[in-house]
Formats: sequence, structure tokens, C-alpha cells
Amino acid sequence: MPKCTEAKIDFGRLGRRIIEADFTGGDLSSDGGVMLLRQVDERLGLSRAAAAVLPDPRDPERIEHGLREMLAQRIYGLCCGYEDLNDQQTLRADLLMQTAVGRIQPLASAPTLSRLDNRATRAQAWALHGVLLDQFVSSHAKAPEEIVLDIDASDVPLHGNQELSEFHAYYDHHCYLPLYVFCGQAMLACYLRRSRIDGAKHAAAVIKLIIKELRKHWPTTRIIVRGDSGFCRQNLIRWCERSHVGYVLGLARNARLEASVSMVEMALIEAYQASGVKQREIGEFRYAADSWDLERRVITRLEYGVQGNNPRFIVTNLECDPTQLYERLYCQRGEAENRIKEAQLDLFGTRASCHRFIANQFRLLLAALAYTLMHRLRSLALRDTELQHASSATIRVRLLKIGAAILRNTRRVRLMLASHHPLRHVYALAAARLAQGVP
Repeated sequence: MPKCTEAKIDFGRLGRRIIEADFTGGDLSSDGGVMLLRQVDERLGLSRAAAAVLPDPRDPERIEHGLREMLAQRIYGLCCGYEDLNDQQTLRADLLMQTAVGRIQPLASAPTLSRLDNRATRAQAWALHGVLLDQFVSSHAKAPEEIVLDIDASDVPLHGNQELSEFHAYYDHHCYLPLYVFCGQAMLACYLRRSRIDGAKHAAAVIKLIIKELRKHWPTTRIIVRGDSGFCRQNLIRWCERSHVGYVLGLARNARLEASVSMVEMALIEAYQASGVKQREIGEFRYAADSWDLERRVITRLEYGVQGNNPRFIVTNLECDPTQLYERLYCQRGEAENRIKEAQLDLFGTRASCHRFIANQFRLLLAALAYTLMHRLRSLALRDTELQHASSATIRVRLLKIGAAILRNTRRVRLMLASHHPLRHVYALAAARLAQGVP
């Protein structure tokens, strides 16, 4: 009985012609853009750096697949849309993926890759976080004058018997609650946590470690920590003040805060009732929560319109104009949420299907490395093109998913890409930039 993949597939007729298909086309690939990922990886040394910090307990004389090769295989696979190890089991014979990884033999099998995940340790997780920080630092030709660190959390839904799986009432499902730190589009940390905790737990410790490491490289760079009201905690605020770190953090509404702005709100209500136009005011005052040891600067944004009042409060140790601080600094915090969505949805940062908690942390870090690779592809090779602001999912569909035929002999590997691909000019430009090392 013939294999189902070799059977003829009938697509009807085109005039007098029969339309049929089968899977006997030979060495073809749908991922012609994976070679761009290889070039970015070679330039950054990303997979090599990740492999260098991971110990390998295997017998050196019996190793068939090196750590760097396996990490590259996983990272490139995530970038190309292959989230499962079952996908890797099939793709291990793909000549183009083999070429990108740097092999001429089949890639690592699903069981081999699964063992890599499951022997992960907490120390290895911290070491891989160091790789993310090193990549961020090396992406700057010189020390920046100022950087803003965005801190936020999100859920990773769980559907099995994962270790430390807990129900979270807000998200209404069992999940983990990873903590993310971004600087612009660069991911600096993705720390996996159980969900039944204070959402700000570990935030101060992670921020301290990151800033301590950054100041080794950039001692004079001004650093600002930005987050929503879930991260407004006394320990983080006091540490920032002692360490000469700026902060701008959301402040949850309460009766005392609302009483402090009640007179202004009444004036806005009267102005709205008289004009019918939405009213808005940004101001500031001094305030001390019951748990605080002193008063601090609070910026308030007040609005009144059809939907009633909508006050917002932030606490900060910065001294700039309150309107600029709120509109140009704090409101940009929402961009970090977009980056989390990209890392989780486009690069499968929610794929936590291992039983062991630390193995799922390792998988989250693989997604972070894939995110870093795609981010640097965009910044290094796609500037001033139609994909310079594209998400990872868009880059995958429009640039990485290119049909390619592969011819491999003893002297060369030849890739024949689809002749009529609509972004062939972008592909050629990106490849040239990466090959020439154009900054």
C-alpha cells in the first residue's frame, strides 16, 4: 500500500488538463529565509554564546549532535513557525534546515531535543539570561545616555500536569506568571514564576541584577524603571532612590488619592457640562501611602467625558514636566505589552508542555533567544524596507516562508528560491547587509 504522502491528490481540471499533486518533488523547502537567520546568528554569535554557558554531561566520544547545533535547530525552528518537537522530528531531514544549522547529516531527533529541555537547571536559566543581557549590550556601539527598563508580567496557560501549576483567578485558568523586562524592543529577562503569588514578586530582585550588570558596562548611563501599578512596591522604590535609578510607576487608585484631586475633578465636570467637550488635566502633588516612609511626587491625569471620570496616578522621582512625563514617558509603557505578545504568540513563548517547571523555563528562554534573533534581523537587515517595523509573524510569512529547491553535492549547496517571490528585493538586500557587516 503506498504511503499517504505519495498518493496522487486530485484538484480537478483546468480546461482539458488534469490538476494533480503529490509529495515527490524532491528536496524542496518552504523556509528559504532561514539562511537569513543563519547569517544573523553568525554575526551575533547567539547560538554559540548560549551553548557556551550550558554544561554538557554527555560522553564526548558518543556525541552526534553538539549543543550549538541543537540550540540553533530549536531557535531557527521557532522563528520559522515550528513550535513542537514533533515538527523537528519531521524537519530533521530538511536539507535547507540542515544547511542553516551547519550539518550535512540529519538533525537531532525529537527525543534528543526533549532530553536537552529536561536536563535544564536553574543555574543554566540564569546563565542564558546573561546571554540576553550580553546581546543587548553588544547591540550598542557606545554607551547610551539613557535607557528605560519596562517591567511587566503575563500568563502562560497550562493544560496538563505541569509542576507548580496553579489556578489564577484573574486569568481564570491554570497558568504560570512569567516576569518580563524589556528595553525598547530588546528582551532582557523572562523569569518564569508560579501564578499564585504577588504579581510584583521577584521584580525588585530581577531589576537589581539587571542594573548591576548593565552598570558594569555603562556606569554613566541614566537608567529609568517603568511599570504599571502592580509593580509599585516600597522595596523597589526605595532601592531605586538609594541606587540613583529613576522610576515611573503606576499608582493604584484609592480614596485618599481621589480626595486629593476632587476639587479639580469638580471643575472638569462643570466645564464639560457647559461645553459638551471632553475635559483633561495633568497635574501633580505630594503624597505618602501608609506603607511609605516619606512623601513622593505623584503625577495625576484627570479626564471627564461621556463615560464619566477616569483618573490615573503615577509616582516618580523624575523632575521633568508632568505632561511630558505622563504622555511621552509613562504612556509608552504599552509598547512592552506588544513585545510580550510578540514573544508569546509569534515565537511560542507560551509553549510550556514539559512536566518539570525548570524545563518550561528553558523553553521560555529558547523563545526569548528566537525573539532576540528576529529583533536583530529586523534592526540589522530590514531597516528602510517595508518590513522595518513588522512583527515576527509578519516577517515569517513574508520573508522566511519562501519556496526553495536545494541541490547539494560535494562542492556546493545551491538554493533556488521562488522566482516570483514578491519580496525578493528585500531578501537580497538583507542578505547583502548581513554578509557585508553593514551597521
